[in-house]
Amino acid sequence: MATLRFTILGCGSSGGVPRLGGDWGDCDPANPKNRRRRCSLLVERLSGDAITRVLIDTSPDMRDQLLDAGIGTLDGVVYTHSHADHVHGIDDLRQIVFNMRHRLPVWADAPTQNALISRFGYAFMQPEGSPYPPILDLRSIDGPFSVDGPAGPITFTPFSVDHGSMEALGFRIADVAYLPDVVAIPESSWAHLEGLECWILDALRRKPHPTHAHLALSLDWIARAKSATAVLTNMHLDMDFATLSAELPPHIRPAHDGMVLTFDNLA
Repeated sequence: MATLRFTILGCGSSGGVPRLGGDWGDCDPANPKNRRRRCSLLVERLSGDAITRVLIDTSPDMRDQLLDAGIGTLDGVVYTHSHADHVHGIDDLRQIVFNMRHRLPVWADAPTQNALISRFGYAFMQPEGSPYPPILDLRSIDGPFSVDGPAGPITFTPFSVDHGSMEALGFRIADVAYLPDVVAIPESSWAHLEGLECWILDALRRKPHPTHAHLALSLDWIARAKSATAVLTNMHLDMDFATLSAELPPHIRPAHDGMVLTFDNLA
């Protein structure tokens, strides 16, 4: 069996931590685990020396995130939704494509596809008169799908959630779920959250928020799902790493940029 490896490239809210201007909120600036880039997850399948690599979301911090992770090639990109903090690093996929010398497949649901084409049409279709070819091959998410690569396929099972003013997608990969932006989970999606080994879940702040889960709500959801472990992501200025680590139960941890989660025999 293969190994699945998940690297949290970013676990910060839409403005990151600290905010521009140096606002750290309640987060201790002396702790490097409080410096948070915007949300993104690298999913890898390892088999022998081979690796299949898939990126979930192209945050505005993507270039630095991939440099820090030592990543120069990808087998695919998957999008949760079209908000700027999850999409607007897309142009930096150009260098990935230069390295691989072929177009990169990206998967998105219909609303996200429409937003991507509206904002970044040149990445998918060559503009008239432009010398630059398109770099991305857009593919639809309308059910489970697999991204193939040197170590074999990584299968993604999407499920829809409420993100306030829009719907967003979560993904189940084997017995790991990734759900970075959510305020409510419809009953129809709970079946995808049963029997989890790990749930990487939105927990924006301590107070309720109109478009994101707050800490108490996230903990209630983790208890309902009976996930063996959980990691909190998309965290705002009031979510200090050491404070959270001290108060959370042992099977729940706050994320930090660069956190690696490895699971054998799940792929």
